[in-house]
Amino acid sequence: MVVTLITTPLAKRLAISLDAVDYPSKRRINKTPIPRLGGLAVFCGIAAAVGVQVFGHTSFGWAVALVPHPSLAINYPMLALAFLIMVLTGAVDDVIQLSPRQKLAGQILAAILAAASGLLIQNIVNPLNRAEITLGFFAYPLTVIYLVAYTNIINLIDGLDGLATGVSAIAGCSMFSFSVLAGRSDAALIAIALIGACLGFLYYNFHPASIFLGDSGALLLGFALGSISLLNVSRVAALTSVIMPLIVAGVPIIDTFSAIIRRKRAHMSIGQADTGHIHHRLIQEGFDQRQAVLLIYAWTILLSIGAALINQVEVMPRILIFIVLLVSSAAFALRLHLFDPVLLHHYNPKTPQARDDASRDEACIPETTVSRMAHKRRVQALKLATHKRESQQRHTCTEQAPADARKTDARHSSAQKPPQSPSPPSRS
Repeated sequence: MVVTLITTPLAKRLAISLDAVDYPSKRRINKTPIPRLGGLAVFCGIAAAVGVQVFGHTSFGWAVALVPHPSLAINYPMLALAFLIMVLTGAVDDVIQLSPRQKLAGQILAAILAAASGLLIQNIVNPLNRAEITLGFFAYPLTVIYLVAYTNIINLIDGLDGLATGVSAIAGCSMFSFSVLAGRSDAALIAIALIGACLGFLYYNFHPASIFLGDSGALLLGFALGSISLLNVSRVAALTSVIMPLIVAGVPIIDTFSAIIRRKRAHMSIGQADTGHIHHRLIQEGFDQRQAVLLIYAWTILLSIGAALINQVEVMPRILIFIVLLVSSAAFALRLHLFDPVLLHHYNPKTPQARDDASRDEACIPETTVSRMAHKRRVQALKLATHKRESQQRHTCTEQAPADARKTDARHSSAQKPPQSPSPPSRS
């Protein structure tokens, strides 16, 4: 925490010097330019905490914490390299705006290194008959997909001051408790380091924020939480052990899933940004930034408590708790219209708020689509103007026709009238 508190102002200065700044736009919530690259300070905090423990063990004989489960063989230096690649991928994106494919390539590389270090989902126990499901070679691609997905769900929810940082801290607390109960000291060390770094950064990041996480921080937090969740399981993992981290991250998972459905319904690319995320919907409902963030914090805490209860009860109560959490979260998501396309608002489109939201939505549509929409509007406006002009001309012709006919009849009648003979002069 202390290291993050000290290094965050340095990261802010670096971001300003590199112009890694979020400027106000139609889609962004911030009204003033805010530097990003906050993930560098978070990374320094996590690295410092782990480094102090390793130094204390080698120099002062402290109890070693980086000890994997007996069924696992973790190469911790390689895992640390994966963390470094992930934060560097995000930092480069913060500065020069990588393409989605380039950013995904960096994430996949980091996940491959993590899997190669021994951080794998190898076998899963079927909860119904206790039989092992052996993954074999598929353990590697499944682990990579899991880590990349976990990384991106935190990245997608990073939309309000302190939102991703606080959600990650709450999830870290849950995973720390799971680590302690399972006796996984390596997972507990990284989890407590993550919590401290998030709390230190939250001092600067909570509303009104003076610095953002940026992709460097959001990708790092998601990757760290995914790695901790895998360190918590053994080579043969119970299905519950795999599901609990997903429940803890339920809010960003729901946000990501609804974004995919919403963008498909709107015929948009899955990777295209929009204004239909949970935090956008809460702001549209009238909550301010603090209220929206605190509400999502509460939602995350509720899911974390549910995950802790699932870890302590038998199979049938686990299923019941899971169903309750699922139904309540789905009801909340439907109440916020998370699955509705961003251009189909649930309120009166004639209101000023709807017009403002429509203009913000258009800023999130691809440029080619916006051009087509603008061209279509121009064509429709031209057709409407032409129709009005033709209607006016027809109306004018209709009014002028009787008058012209009367004038014509008058001319004809005057031409056909015989000339009158002059009257004879009067005789006196």
